[in-house]
Amino acid sequence: MKKLLLPAIAVSLFLNPCKAQTEITRWQDGKKGAVSITWDDGSINQFKVALPLLNRFKFPATFFIITGQIPGSQYQGKFIGRPVKEIIGETATVPTNKANLFERASAASYLGLVGPMDYYYNAGSLVDAGKTDEAVKLIDELYKKVRNGEFKPGVQHNPEYMDAHGTTWNEIRKYAAQGHEFASHMITHPRLAILDEPNMLYEMEKSKLEILNHLGARYTFSGEGPFGTENERVMEYAYKVYPALRNRMPEPWLKEITRGNKSNPGNTDKEYIQFQRGATTKTPLPMMKAWVDTTVNKNNTWLVLTIHGVEGIGWEALPKQELDEYFTYIKARQKNLWVATFGDVTRYMRERQSAKLQAKQVNGKITVSLSHPLNKAMYNVPLTLKTYIPKKWKTVKIVQDGKSRVIKPAVALGEKGAYVLYQAYPNSAQITLSGI
Repeated sequence: MKKLLLPAIAVSLFLNPCKAQTEITRWQDGKKGAVSITWDDGSINQFKVALPLLNRFKFPATFFIITGQIPGSQYQGKFIGRPVKEIIGETATVPTNKANLFERASAASYLGLVGPMDYYYNAGSLVDAGKTDEAVKLIDELYKKVRNGEFKPGVQHNPEYMDAHGTTWNEIRKYAAQGHEFASHMITHPRLAILDEPNMLYEMEKSKLEILNHLGARYTFSGEGPFGTENERVMEYAYKVYPALRNRMPEPWLKEITRGNKSNPGNTDKEYIQFQRGATTKTPLPMMKAWVDTTVNKNNTWLVLTIHGVEGIGWEALPKQELDEYFTYIKARQKNLWVATFGDVTRYMRERQSAKLQAKQVNGKITVSLSHPLNKAMYNVPLTLKTYIPKKWKTVKIVQDGKSRVIKPAVALGEKGAYVLYQAYPNSAQITLSGI
């Protein structure tokens, strides 16, 4: 869903002479808030049922996909480390402790047995909850049962991995071309908090490389550690792999309200609020609509919706009818809401916060220079500028990179006089505005 260059939105009446003042609006197109619709796991009904709905409403969405199960993927789940038989043998004489917990937990899913994965998942949940001592006991119990032959041979995958089957890289490329973002949810949907360093990095880095190989560099921007983990050790690694993480995104100008935090946005001295909410089968639709209302009624809030299953497939699957009604509710308020992918909203905020802007009026024209120090290949979302114009300008011609547009101004009341809203690309040619 490619943006057209330099769309105009509004011009206001003015009372005072123009001083070539220009600012970057908080959200694209001067909207009051932003909404990102994100999906976890990549289960098939997200694409068969939800994606056509999204396209009908012209909503670009972000899909965090489990890459290992997609046909044609080079990297599948595996254990990186010593032979598992050696680890099993060692557990007979060396009890599990905090020093060997992560290695043993990492190996648990790759013992060729059905059952150990459940222990690994539960132990990972305990570590995420800060209960490492309990996780140690659980992994010790697991390996005692392994040595006693209490598990049947076989291959076991987690439910999220199994539900994610059904789509292909060719189909994903088609969906990406329609404007949707695809991002990493790791290779196997692991409990990252209980993996040792080699296995954690394998899940993160190889999932990113898989996406790079199939979709290109633009789709390696965002990532999500499964289960919404906020484990500090995990985040330390993940920040080095993915520029944007839905788990946590510490910025001095961003107030984060993550999925597990029941707080509402409230007041803050920060420029932005990320208001992350998980829509499940237990979430009343009126509450989901209230999240949207909150975003509309403030001017600094980014609503990040997290959805999983659709129409009976996937965790906490929402029915199509409910999604249709909810998207209709958002669409009716789109005049005040910028609906964009998780990655694009992140790019916009970071570009705006780091941008350098200069404007001056000379010889009857206004020139604007716009730049930022971020990686230009990765941060390339246009910013919306608000430039105040002279009273006599009845229409405005805006030129950047040889592309121009003549604007027939609408009329709106502004405190500082008449202004135009338009989009401009940072680190590109100077923007020129002239009256006609």
